[in-house]
Amino acid sequence: MRGINRLLLVAAFTSIATASAFASEVHVMISGGFTAAYKELVPQFEKATGNTVVTAYGPSMGETPQAIPMRLARGEPADVLIMVGYALGDLVSKGKVIADSRVDLADSPIGVAVKEGAPKPDLSSADTLKVALLKTRTVAYSDSASGVYVSKEMFEKLGIADAMKDKARKIPATPVGEIVARGEAEIGFQQISELKPVKGIDIVGPLPAELQKITVFSAGLASNAPQPDAGKALIAFLSSKQAAPVIVASGLEPKVK
Repeated sequence: MRGINRLLLVAAFTSIATASAFASEVHVMISGGFTAAYKELVPQFEKATGNTVVTAYGPSMGETPQAIPMRLARGEPADVLIMVGYALGDLVSKGKVIADSRVDLADSPIGVAVKEGAPKPDLSSADTLKVALLKTRTVAYSDSASGVYVSKEMFEKLGIADAMKDKARKIPATPVGEIVARGEAEIGFQQISELKPVKGIDIVGPLPAELQKITVFSAGLASNAPQPDAGKALIAFLSSKQAAPVIVASGLEPKVK
């Protein structure tokens, strides 16, 4: 279990997990940024607790059918929501998430990607990135938190908002790295943790420090959670020290180290 001692995990979860002999089915809705770590950690949680995790994937925001707010609006079952922190906060304010159940899991920096083997833009400063963006023909960014920042704030900071109107496009629901890998965009912006699983791209690096925007990914318990105790146990596991190495390997910075 990659260094996680099963007996220690079971002991850690006992106080909050369902104390019955019957396993629970935990329904989770999760957005892309935390997904790589989540996919590796969930089997460990299932083995340690006997619970089964059922997962629905989608953006933290937006109006695509897969978006977490849209899934909730349709009445899809959810015990745990894992998504961009401020989007989770919005669901708290709407009564969809129990306020004191929120736990911040990890910080996620925005990265820059190009097609594998393609020339790499200079990310040493904001000015060098600006030059690269003005020269490139096509740019892609996500429809989630990183894309909102890139399109609404970063281009403005660089003074190139008008120049980017015809060459930059928002990618709904699909990982930006896949668009870059197919050659449909020369440069792509998304959280590094969402770029890392994609084949066919080179991750050039994080945005220059003066342009970087850290996104916090958080977990919370849905207000109408069918399995609240099992949901709490999952959140406790994902925010534990034992989970931290997997989170780091996925390109995120865990809040608990």
